[in-house]
Amino acid sequence: MAWRWRYCYNDVLPFTAMVTMECVNVGLNTLFKAATLKGMSYHVFVVYAYAIAALVLLPAPFFSYRSRVLPPLSFPILCKVGLLGLIGSSSQIFGYTGINYSSPTLASAISNLTPAFTFILALIFRMEKLDWKRTSSQAKVMGTIISIIGAFVVTLYKGPAIIIASKPSMSLRQPLNSSETNLISDGLHSANPNWVVGGVLLTAEYILVPLWYIVQTQIMKEYPAELTVVFFYNLCVSFIAAIVGLASERNASAWRIRPDIALASVVCSGLFGSCLNNTVHTWALRLRGPVFVAMFKPLSIAIAVAMGVMFLGDTLHLGSLIGATIISIGFYTVMWGKTKEVMADSGSGNGSGTSLDSSSSHKVPLLQSYKNELV
Repeated sequence: MAWRWRYCYNDVLPFTAMVTMECVNVGLNTLFKAATLKGMSYHVFVVYAYAIAALVLLPAPFFSYRSRVLPPLSFPILCKVGLLGLIGSSSQIFGYTGINYSSPTLASAISNLTPAFTFILALIFRMEKLDWKRTSSQAKVMGTIISIIGAFVVTLYKGPAIIIASKPSMSLRQPLNSSETNLISDGLHSANPNWVVGGVLLTAEYILVPLWYIVQTQIMKEYPAELTVVFFYNLCVSFIAAIVGLASERNASAWRIRPDIALASVVCSGLFGSCLNNTVHTWALRLRGPVFVAMFKPLSIAIAVAMGVMFLGDTLHLGSLIGATIISIGFYTVMWGKTKEVMADSGSGNGSGTSLDSSSSHKVPLLQSYKNELV
């Protein structure tokens, strides 16, 4: 009975939660796209969304402070959370500015490299093991490469239509404005200098995202309280975004949120994005590590295609179908490799697997009781 609960908690629940969060993110991206088409500023959006999330999680530090299980919330931990907020806000600023200089197509293409960047950083920080003699390591590397190839196929290859949309719809992957549509039509190899600047900024964003995973994982090993850490993170991002927003959006009217799609986007993103999504990602990082979380990035593209066809009436093209299939094969190859690695390490009794649940339990003896008392 105990092994079934352990399997559900360590494998089934993180997978289900991450897939659910990717579906939620697709819906939130659609709301955000509709709000920006109405003229809402991205900087204003970030400030309000993260402020709402911080307000919702405000009671979390008080519960953590009263807990006898958790270690004290020391100043070095708060400094690391501040660094996490700086990384998160910087990645979003780079991403938005990069899209303005280039296009969402280029952003999607570069975002596909997130698993590769994460895997390299995880190896550098010794959060992942790589032994070419073991089939589990070979599966992780090959699965990562296959998923990246599939994501590039979805992004860059369209192909003939398989299911034709019955009516025009707002695609989950369409550009935000007409100027970006013109940039996309020029191709990814445009000689436009702005395109190069956009590519550099987007590359910086998707190097910071894996770094965010790494830093967050380290924080979880020292202070395993997801809600408290996410609260301080959201608070830091809100303050940093407010400073940047006040410098870039000096028009007071831009800070007024009308009771329409803009308000719905801010509230939903604050509750389900900055609050719930960040909490689930932090929990998954503590439990399974950064590579596991990063592997859902290419999968989110396949989810966006599927939800666009089912709910928005998007046209399904051959490239999307082939790319989604390749992504699924690569994704499950990595999951198989990581599962086999954890089972091998558990069987040998060394407890040094890549799962943070096993490795962290030796460094933080209070983690297991924390799960039962607080989460």
